[in-house]
Amino acid sequence: MPASGVRAAAIAARLSDLGLPARVEEYDRHTSVEAEVPESLSADLWREVLEAVANADRFGLLATSLNGRTLWAVVRKAVPATGDVGGPSHQR
Repeated sequence: MPASGVRAAAIAARLSDLGLPARVEEYDRHTSVEAEVPESLSADLWREVLEAVANADRFGLLATSLNGRTLWAVVRKAVPATGDVGGPSHQR
């Protein structure tokens, strides 16, 4: 399993251990982890959830009145070259 898959699996396992069953999906350039977040999550549990997703390259929370709240995390499969770290607008 590539390093990105190992990181994503570790994030998913940690979220599941915290009571947020996670889904992992593979894409060409990244691995995605998603978990539904209940409305009643304590501040201490939020802290632990944020510590878990802090190991991702990007993470966020999608909240809608129709679908509730979904926590997402993305782990990139390829590390960008040094000159491309900030994206095209930040290249030297």
